[in-house]
Amino acid sequence: QVRVVESGGGLVQAGGSLRLSCAASGRALGWYGMGWFRQAPAKEREFVAAISWNGGSTYYADSVKGRFTVSRDNAKNTVYLKMNSLKPEDTAVYYCAARSSLDVRSSWQDYNYWGQGTQVTVSS
Repeated sequence: QVRVVESGGGLVQAGGSLRLSCAASGRALGWYGMGWFRQAPAKEREFVAAISWNGGSTYYADSVKGRFTVSRDNAKNTVYLKMNSLKPEDTAVYYCAARSSLDVRSSWQDYNYWGQGTQVTVSS
C-alpha cells in the first residue's frame, strides 16, 4: 500500500502563495488517483482538488478554481498543490489522499490512504 506525507504548509498573508507537496512511499504513485482536501476548525472536511494517475484530468472545488493548481510528478512520487491569491477562508489543515483507482473523484469516501495533514494559515 502507499503512504503519503504532506509538507509545505505555513503562515502567509492574504494574497500570498504556498506550494504544498505530498510525497508517497511504499508503492509507485502512478497507480493512484490523488486528491487534496482541507478541514477548518469546526467544519467538515471538504474537497479541494484532484488529479488522475497521469495528470491528464484535474478537478477543482469552485472555491479554489483559478487560484489553485494541482500537479504531479510520478517520477518523483510527488503530488503538488500550488495555491495563489490565498484568502483567510483558505485557512485549514490540508490533507493529501490516494485512491486505488486511476481517475478523478471529489468525495473523501473514495480515498483509501491519507496523510497527517499540514496546516495552512492565511492572515488578513
